[in-house]
Amino acid sequence: MEHEAQAAHAHQHAAGATWSTAVRATLHCLTGCAIGEVLGMVIGTALGWGNVPTLVLAIVLAFFFGYALTLRGVLVAGVDLKAAIRVALAADTLSIAVMELIDNGVIALWPGAMDAGLDDALFWWVLALALAAAFVITTPVNKWMIGRGKGHAVVHQYHH
Repeated sequence: MEHEAQAAHAHQHAAGATWSTAVRATLHCLTGCAIGEVLGMVIGTALGWGNVPTLVLAIVLAFFFGYALTLRGVLVAGVDLKAAIRVALAADTLSIAVMELIDNGVIALWPGAMDAGLDDALFWWVLALALAAAFVITTPVNKWMIGRGKGHAVVHQYHH
């Protein structure tokens, strides 16, 4: 009986691992990451910070806003703060980490991107390209995690 329940649970996760579900999960993650990433890059660039402090600020803010968006939705569903934090960490950590690795990797490796100012089109084009690349690469990661009942699948029970 227990084996049948586990098999049904596994099938339910695999059925929920559609590309459409993965795209929605990744867009959710991208929203928080993009808010933090853009804000961090703008603040660091505007203040004339070096590359490393600017990237660190962008990454910290991306994680903050990524988690905050998930926390908001879970808290609205009536979950207490401690449990909501656990859900947000479980749902978003790998997705945000992959997104930030790709996003910041593109920015750091693109010639001149880290030295471009806010008034330079290169700054904005590379940032947009980096976020798009992060989305494309993170979507299969989210599909894989959702199919195993991990990542954004943890949040689905709180969606109405």
